[in-house]
Amino acid sequence: MIIGIGVDVVQVSRFEQQLARTPALRQRLFVPAERQLNIRSLAARFAAKEAVAKALGAPAGMNWHHCQVVLDAAGAPSVQAAGSVAAVADSQGVQRWHLSLSHDGDLATAMVVAES
Repeated sequence: MIIGIGVDVVQVSRFEQQLARTPALRQRLFVPAERQLNIRSLAARFAAKEAVAKALGAPAGMNWHHCQVVLDAAGAPSVQAAGSVAAVADSQGVQRWHLSLSHDGDLATAMVVAES
């Protein structure tokens, strides 16, 4: 059963400008392993984190570091929830995440389905 869905679109150039204007934002949004990625990958991961929040009903107190995009051996992305994000997901009965990321030109998109 589907618990929630979320989608987010990020304009890569605008996101890059935000990171340049507010250097601490990179540390606030991303775990160390994510911080070194190229800007398109960062934008897609931010879109994924936003989409996860939307799939969960945008709970207050979500820690950005508690939601990470990881790649499997074949390079397919998936959501890794921990801490505050895992607690909300568990309380809603989420047992499985589905994640799709896409880039096209200056846009990065993420679609998330939370499933019980």
